[in-house]
Amino acid sequence: MATDWSDTIVVADLADEPALSDELNALIERAEGDPADDVPHVVLNCAQVTYLNSSNIAQLLRLRNRLKECGRVLRLCSVTDQVWTLILATGLDRVFQFSPDPMTALAGLQLQETDTD
Repeated sequence: MATDWSDTIVVADLADEPALSDELNALIERAEGDPADDVPHVVLNCAQVTYLNSSNIAQLLRLRNRLKECGRVLRLCSVTDQVWTLILATGLDRVFQFSPDPMTALAGLQLQETDTD
């Protein structure tokens, strides 16, 4: 379930299917339904995700693209070894931003926000 960590950052603790698809869909709907100025940065905690299928990858790319359109950032953190292997094999390590854990991701986003203010 996604949690509003601040006015500009949402944190989602992901799990395996079917909850993974549901959570990503909810985040996409929120990002596409909000005006661009109201779309938050998103941190995805992937500690409980052991597998990504092609639909999940498409959802992640769709969410990333919408956030990028709005000048926001998507950060994946706590990526498991199984998922990291898939990310490296598909070249998605060059597409997404990663952090070792949620607190590091949040700190990075906060620093990034203060740099743009």
